Formats: sequence, C-alpha cells, structure tokens
Amino acid sequence: MFTEDDFFQLSALQHYVYCPRQCALIHVEDAWRENVFTVRGDILHEKVDTDTYESRGTVKTVRGLKIHSFRLGISGRCDVVEFVRRQTEMSVVPVEFKAGQPKDDISDKVQLCAQALCLEEMLNTTVARGEFFYAKIRRRVKVEIDSELRRQTEEIVARVRELITNKRTPAAEYSAKCRNCSLEGICLPKAMSDRKLKRYLKELYLQSGG
Repeated sequence: MFTEDDFFQLSALQHYVYCPRQCALIHVEDAWRENVFTVRGDILHEKVDTDTYESRGTVKTVRGLKIHSFRLGISGRCDVVEFVRRQTEMSVVPVEFKAGQPKDDISDKVQLCAQALCLEEMLNTTVARGEFFYAKIRRRVKVEIDSELRRQTEEIVARVRELITNKRTPAAEYSAKCRNCSLEGICLPKAMSDRKLKRYLKELYLQSGG
C-alpha cells in the first residue's frame, strides 16, 4: 500500500504508452508545451470537468470525480462516472472524453482501466466496462475492463513508478508520433537521434583502429 505522498497522476500512464520519454519529460522534468491537440483536449474537458452531478431516470451522472488507489499509488479525476441502477444492482461506468478518435495503441484504454481500478477500490465494487466519447467521430466506444487489460495496466503502473522514482529520462528516438507531440521542440528527437548516431559511428571508428 502507498501513501498520498507516493501518488502520481494516472495521466502518466497514457503518456508512458505513447512515449516513455514524453512521460519522463512531463512527470520527472515538469516540462510542458501546448499544441493544437492539447488545446482541443483542454477545451473539451473544460465543458466536462464541472464537479457537478445530475440524475435522469435510473442513471446518476457525476462529473469531475476525484479518484485514487492506495494499492497502486495513483490519483486523478474522471471526466464522467455514470451510476446505472438496474433493479437491485448498480453498475459503475467511467466515461472519458477525448477530442480525437480511437487510437491504435492501448494508451487510452490503460487510462480508462486505471480509473476503473481506482473506482473499484474506493467503492468496493466491480467495474466491468468503461466508455470513451470521441469528439472527432461523435460517438461512444465501449471498452471491456477484462483481465488482460487489467494486467497490462498494472504492469505499466509499475514501469511508470520505476521511471519516476529513478528520475531517468529515456534517450530520444524519433518516430512518426513525434510530429503530433507538443514537446517535440523541447525533446528535439531528430537532433538527439542524430547525435546518438554520430557517437555510435565514432565509437565504431575508434574500435576499428581508425
């Protein structure tokens, strides 16, 4: 079990899956820079994270709910949590709002699963599924919180904790994802990768007796 002093933001999980170096720059070096993608996300979340609730029929909707897990040592906030009553049972469904569209990797799913794990611990319940609302496609996408996603999420939690604890920022490796990253101008992945290549070639030259 962890204490509140050990908590890190569960948003770090999504950053880590996208790029471990991005995660370290944000959560170890406190670096941040906006771009069109982050601004769109901020605008969307301003409309959602209002710390309010409403009830309609059998559904109670809570916005901006603060969550945590002492077992995993993470904390954050849910955009929306829906409490759905069906006869004598109550289902808890976290709903995350995204400005873009579904991703090819598991970064969004891991963030949602972490929210589910926090809610399970706080409410002593089981969260079987969560949902995303993607603004670009204007519809919800359901995600099953199954055993494999839980395993992947807890594994990534451990990796992020190790990264933050050791305070080591991974070396830059340029890829197509870098073009959409708001930290490209801070990270300088092309320059760092070129420097790494030149150093490698120099070492090979020296080893060959040149």
